[in-house]
Amino acid sequence: MTKRLISEGVQGKSLSEELKLVRAAVNDPAAFAQLYSLYIGPVYRYIISKVGETKEAEDITSQVFLSICEGLPRYRHNGYFAAWLFSIARNKVADHFRSMVSDRKKEVAYMESVRTDDPLSTIIRNEEIERISALIHVMDEQDQELLRLRIVAELTFEEIAQLTNRNMEATKKRFYKLLSKFRQQRELDHD
Repeated sequence: MTKRLISEGVQGKSLSEELKLVRAAVNDPAAFAQLYSLYIGPVYRYIISKVGETKEAEDITSQVFLSICEGLPRYRHNGYFAAWLFSIARNKVADHFRSMVSDRKKEVAYMESVRTDDPLSTIIRNEEIERISALIHVMDEQDQELLRLRIVAELTFEEIAQLTNRNMEATKKRFYKLLSKFRQQRELDHD
C-alpha cells in the first residue's frame, strides 16, 4: 500500500511521486514550479498564522521558497519533504521575529472577519475571534505551534512528528488532548 500525503496541495501524491518531483526540481524549473504550486498554500497559511500581516507573510514565504530552491541540491529525501520544507519556514519566521525592533506580539490574523452590512453580526464575530485568540495565546508556544502545523499548515501527524523530533502517536495524542481542552474552555466561556 502506498502512503498518501494529506496536505491540501499534495492530495493524491504518493511519496515516490513526490521524491521524483523533488529530484527533478533540482535541475528543472518546471518541476520546481510544481513543488511550489503544491506547497505555497500550506506554507503561506502557516506563516500568516504566525506573523499576522499579509505583506510580511508574503515576504517570508518568498524567502522560504528561495531557500528551498537553493537548498534542494543538498536535500536528502527521507520520506518527509514537507517536514524539511516547514523547518525552513519555521526558521524564517523565527528570523523575522528576531530581527524585529518592536517587542510586541503579533496577533493571529489568518481568520479575517467577513464583511457584512449587519454591524451586530460583525461585532459578535469579532468578539468570538478575540475570545478564540485569547484562548490560543494562553497556551504555551509548543501547543500553539502544534495547532498551527496541523490545522493551518495541514501537515500529517507523521510530518509534524518528524519536524518536531517527537513520536507520532505522542504528537497525535497531544493534538487531540489540546482540542478537547480548547473545546471545554470555549464551553465554559459561553456559560
